[in-house]
Amino acid sequence: MPRKMKSGKFKLKTHKATSKRFRLTGSGVLMRTKGGKSHLRRRTSKRTKALFTEMVPVQGDKIVQRVNRLAPNMEK
Repeated sequence: MPRKMKSGKFKLKTHKATSKRFRLTGSGVLMRTKGGKSHLRRRTSKRTKALFTEMVPVQGDKIVQRVNRLAPNMEK
């Protein structure tokens, strides 16, 4: 039995690393996580470690465009 012909469109797949690093706020602002949270934090002060938990708005239109291309289905 012959296979069914596929339509010309393709599935958009989300880049998983991008979706884990970025979030969209309710107003549509793209927020990013800070780096340096995983290891080698023993000598870091408590205040600095607490600052790692905050998310920062993304600066730059081209970076926002790239994230939107990599994760088109990112939820608000």
